[in-house]
Amino acid sequence: MTTRRDEDVRAADIAAIERVAAAIQHSQMNELADEFIDLFRHDAVWTTGGGRTLLGRDAIAEFSRRVLPGAMRGAKTTLEVVHVMFIRPDVAAAKIRQRRWSTVDGELVEDEFESSPLLILAKEDGEWLLAAGQNTGVVDV
Repeated sequence: MTTRRDEDVRAADIAAIERVAAAIQHSQMNELADEFIDLFRHDAVWTTGGGRTLLGRDAIAEFSRRVLPGAMRGAKTTLEVVHVMFIRPDVAAAKIRQRRWSTVDGELVEDEFESSPLLILAKEDGEWLLAAGQNTGVVDV
């Protein structure tokens, strides 16, 4: 039986996971590599949109510090949580809709691409951290 307290905890966890997605968006848009890296567990697994697998926060940090500066110049990216599945109360899978647009003089002009990240998050000491992620481009067929 689900109680009101269970529903409140679940809603708070979903809101916290949405804040993680917002933090990813903010850190990427502002090219803040250290802020992005802080979202990961030390043993996280991350697969980039280009298919490169990064094992551990140190590898994620090295890659992010190398590519993030300049990667977002002239573009805007949004991340939207479209579904959260709780595997356990402290482990969740979040499906994300990620969209990127070009900008010209600050105006969005074209939907360049959409990707569909899957994030696995673990709750540690009350904080949701990225444990694993896979980013895949969306292709119209």
